[in-house]
Amino acid sequence: MAMVYLLVALLAFALLGIPLAFSIGASSISYMIAQAPNYLPMLPQRVWNGVFSELMIAMPLFMLAGELMNCGGITQRIINFCRQILRPVNGGMGEINVLASMIFGGISGSSVADTSALGSIEIPAMEKEGYPSSVAAGVTVASSTMGMIIPPSTPMIVFAMISGGSVGALFLAGALPGLLIGITQLILVYVMSQRHGWHPKRSKFDPKTFWHDILWGVPALLMPVFIILTVSFGVCTASESAGMAVLYALVVGFLVYRELSWKQVWQSLKKALISSSAVMLIIGFTTIFTWILTMQRIPQIIAAFFINMNMPVWGIVLLFDVLILFIGTFIDVSPAILLLTPILLPVMQSYGVSVLQFGAMMITGMAIGLVTPPVGMCLNACNKINHMPVMDIFRAAVPFVLCNVLVLIAISLWSPLTLWLPGLLGYR
Repeated sequence: MAMVYLLVALLAFALLGIPLAFSIGASSISYMIAQAPNYLPMLPQRVWNGVFSELMIAMPLFMLAGELMNCGGITQRIINFCRQILRPVNGGMGEINVLASMIFGGISGSSVADTSALGSIEIPAMEKEGYPSSVAAGVTVASSTMGMIIPPSTPMIVFAMISGGSVGALFLAGALPGLLIGITQLILVYVMSQRHGWHPKRSKFDPKTFWHDILWGVPALLMPVFIILTVSFGVCTASESAGMAVLYALVVGFLVYRELSWKQVWQSLKKALISSSAVMLIIGFTTIFTWILTMQRIPQIIAAFFINMNMPVWGIVLLFDVLILFIGTFIDVSPAILLLTPILLPVMQSYGVSVLQFGAMMITGMAIGLVTPPVGMCLNACNKINHMPVMDIFRAAVPFVLCNVLVLIAISLWSPLTLWLPGLLGYR
């Protein structure tokens, strides 16, 4: 009964146009007033406990580091670096777009930031090389989904907080799926570019330009490597690593690339503050929502229901993949993770699926929701860049998003894709 009441109230508030964070909070409070008024005195404590976590320090710091690196001249240097790396296969801007997203995703930890930063440069460049506008936009939004899968990943931090999993292990669990998505998209873009003649004519090799672009791209590549290694080997906590990432971004922006100004630092601080505050509000109010579900033993009831269905493991994981994709279509990433994890994780664990594998499944599935209407945050970010209708961008992105779906199915059915790398470094 509690589940039905909360969901109906949440839907009603959302349909009234109330922002999702406040809709979640309002539905929880209305339930308390109507069904459990003795819970009301605990409300402030629950909201505070939801956001008062050391892990939550890492989230705004990683966001700030990504903003600083973007303002500090990293975007064009990543594109130049990718152009030289793909030179042996005569890769065009389509392949550069995908490879740049893989690298940028390891810096920003945000798919929407990836779309906004790289799209403003790559979409016009792809159009100039002969790519149709829709294809340029489709590749951009689809490849940007790697931003929240390849570590560092802001949604992974949220998942770690709610599930109790290790941030370092979850980062490693998402690394291989993110790379697989990038590789499959690279292959698809290459095949399409070859078929339609979108690859540029081979230019004469210039050793000076080659080494200049490679060397100036190295500082950008070192940041995600540094974050993964320090967190995974236990040298730093996620929060300490995020703080060092901010310091690194400042040093690179001011002293190496010399394109960062104090005005841009202030703007980056404001953007990181606004973005992280929005997530914090969602986390705080969702904590009340999930706490009520826990008090009413909803996760246990749902777990018993699925267990009694006697489905094979492969059936239950594929069923949950469909559920994750469906929810991700209508709800943004962080609230979806906070709402689904307490309910679905116990079921997964009862079937022998680890926290790491489920975390990779959840983040990979939710990333697809960023490029599917009606919510589609990456679609909306791309729309602001090229003013193309959202549905046109989505239709062009579908072939590349299918790469994400194939990887999601693969990591759901074959656990080594998510567990091998964490196991190699001692995580269990």
